[in-house]
Amino acid sequence: MLLTGSSILPSHTNEQVRSFTRDIEFDYAAWIINALRVKVSQNAFSAQKFLDDSVQSDLVRAYLKQVENVMIINSQIELIFSDPNVTDPYKESLSIRKNLKTEQEKLERLAPLAESILQDQLSDILIDLGFGIGGQIIPPPLYQVTDLPLALIVSPRNRIERIADISLEAGMNIDSKEALESEILSELNFASLVVPVGGIGAYPTMVMQTTNLVWLTETIAHEWTHNYLTLRPLGINYNTSPELRTINETTASIAGKELGLALIAKYYPEFLPTNEIVTTPLIDKKYSSDPPPFDFRTEMRETRVTVDNLLDQGKIEEAEAYMENRRTIFWSNGYLIRKINQAYFAFYGAYNDEPGGGASGSDPIGPAVTSLRDASPDLFTFLKTISRVNSPEELKSLTNLDW
Repeated sequence: MLLTGSSILPSHTNEQVRSFTRDIEFDYAAWIINALRVKVSQNAFSAQKFLDDSVQSDLVRAYLKQVENVMIINSQIELIFSDPNVTDPYKESLSIRKNLKTEQEKLERLAPLAESILQDQLSDILIDLGFGIGGQIIPPPLYQVTDLPLALIVSPRNRIERIADISLEAGMNIDSKEALESEILSELNFASLVVPVGGIGAYPTMVMQTTNLVWLTETIAHEWTHNYLTLRPLGINYNTSPELRTINETTASIAGKELGLALIAKYYPEFLPTNEIVTTPLIDKKYSSDPPPFDFRTEMRETRVTVDNLLDQGKIEEAEAYMENRRTIFWSNGYLIRKINQAYFAFYGAYNDEPGGGASGSDPIGPAVTSLRDASPDLFTFLKTISRVNSPEELKSLTNLDW
């Protein structure tokens, strides 16, 4: 139960793939034990309880600033080591590396307190929305910023389906990723892709370091939603089928965004996204020489739909050649995607909470989940209802959609 949306899939295929990954797999057990020890220690002191709301929020702002400071210094060091004109990068970067150590120590002092504050603030939001049981949230929102493992996603070549999902140690270089993917293709005839993740629903949940508070609060809430669902039929059946996985991920994405923005609105209103309406003179497109802007979601949806059609016709090589051609188009428009293959869509296609489909193509599951949220009076009712879903058919009956 400590692993939810990112749990390892028990299957014969999974064991076949693990023959290539056992030496580089992430050790969840060790990480969880250490993270729980840290959280117990934080809870024992609960220093944030003695601070008023404004001071707590200021400490989180200070933490984000300190993360930015450390990132800037790391970038300066990386630049020195990358500069071919620097003959002795260790000597050249000595003072900067000393400064990095000092700033990193400051960050390590601030991080636990900032995590505790954001956990408590999310708990308050959840209680306000009706999730509290006797004034407590079950499970409590616990997260830790950490270097996240990478995910190895494996799919058959003749269809798009995630048949294996294995967590690998962080820090793999491009050559190692390419070698592993090529080996799986050569030996097992499966498409695979090593992808980064922003959060993992272990317990405590794992979250990537960032200076973006909107993204951070959304991710904390997203992963808490996975923990919430794990105690209920929808989460328990996460790995039962690709459709249920998509329902889980889309639900967590919807809830994560709503809860994250509610937290931002209450405690950090200056970070609320602004939707400015810019008025411009009407332009008759017939006489405009400017090409239409490149729409990532529309273009990716077209790619997925075309690939699905080609694979349905058994045209595997044609589909793979098409995906590589489309990748170059995305690259030329500023989207630096390393590889688009069946595994790419098997992973990114599970997140289907925004209109347009994107990597999900014409999959009706995401729109059905969104429709149920739109028909629900509040987030609590939505999560309570969808958490009982055991199959796509149950979701279909709840939405009355024809798909």
